[in-house]
Amino acid sequence: MNIEMLAPAAALAVWSMIMLVWMAATRLPALAKLKMPSEQSRGGRGADLDGVIPDNIQWKAHNYNHLMEQPTVFYAIVIILALVGGSQFDLILAWLYVGVRVVHSFWQSLVNTIPIRITLFMISSITLTIMAVRALLITI
Repeated sequence: MNIEMLAPAAALAVWSMIMLVWMAATRLPALAKLKMPSEQSRGGRGADLDGVIPDNIQWKAHNYNHLMEQPTVFYAIVIILALVGGSQFDLILAWLYVGVRVVHSFWQSLVNTIPIRITLFMISSITLTIMAVRALLITI
């Protein structure tokens, strides 16, 4: 087993928790300012706050949601590569994926212009696709 292959997954998991704290630290004060009656907020979801609280606050929530989507595939691939003995190249790809996702988080949470955000998403998606293909080839 290649245990060091798990480090990028652990780092992305920690980053996801940092985004959760950042989201809560900005969103909860914004919600408190709304003074919304509890009956009005019952059964609500985070997406329901789009257009209710400022967009730049919601951007952090959008990014946190994104970290709960595609990276789930990353975690599975990293575990596969760790179990079958992924190479140094696989480890580099994993760290590249994490690095780009962190940059994507900052960009989406602070600036959020679409062309750069899409470019970062495409770089991470291509990296993840290469990792997935490599994991498949190693295991078959």
